Amino acid sequence: MIKHHPTFELIKSFVNGDLPASLSAAVAIHADMCPKCQQQIAQLTEQVAEQSFEETFLDRFIVDDADVVNELSEIDFEAMAKGIMTSNDIDEVKPSVEKTISFNNKSYPLPKVLNNMALGKTANIGKLSRARIQLDEDEIRTSLLEIQPGGSVPEHTHKGFELTLLLDGSFHDGYGEYVKGDFIMLDGTHKHHPESKNGCLCYTVANDALHFTQGINKLLNPIGSLIY
Repeated sequence: MIKHHPTFELIKSFVNGDLPASLSAAVAIHADMCPKCQQQIAQLTEQVAEQSFEETFLDRFIVDDADVVNELSEIDFEAMAKGIMTSNDIDEVKPSVEKTISFNNKSYPLPKVLNNMALGKTANIGKLSRARIQLDEDEIRTSLLEIQPGGSVPEHTHKGFELTLLLDGSFHDGYGEYVKGDFIMLDGTHKHHPESKNGCLCYTVANDALHFTQGINKLLNPIGSLIY
């Protein structure tokens, strides 16, 4: 069961179109798996649409009743209806093609939102595999990250923010257990050590390097931006 969701502020920014593509995609993917957030997005979208209509268009349609009657009388509704009924224009619905990504001989279905996004080459570090999603958002890095069974990300904190959205499997850290659909947003106030018993696939977004905090893993700090 999904326990971790985007904040209301993040969902509101998503509806208003204010998020970068990486975070917007994350909210959309989460909403596809979460009826609660799906409903919230639908309600906010309706509110924004109504407000936009009232502010932008309503005053344009305030006209004299007599003008409306005259305009309507000039419309040939019968001919209009006949034209619609006899039209040969048919919208064909093309079946969606499920795309997948493979790490270490295991194939994962990709969320529809990611179908048209280009993926970089896979990089492997121990039991971690990562493919960058090519969004060209300067310092923001977006990736698909697989943690193999028994694998983990060394204990670290964050110089910026780190978003992890679980697409498959589960992992745990000092804050709890996470399952498919969980939307986890962390920053420099958090320190954790993600581990996966049975393996998982994550959609990750980060705007700065990880900062490793424990023992010999501190030697990895120069390449902290290569994992997420």
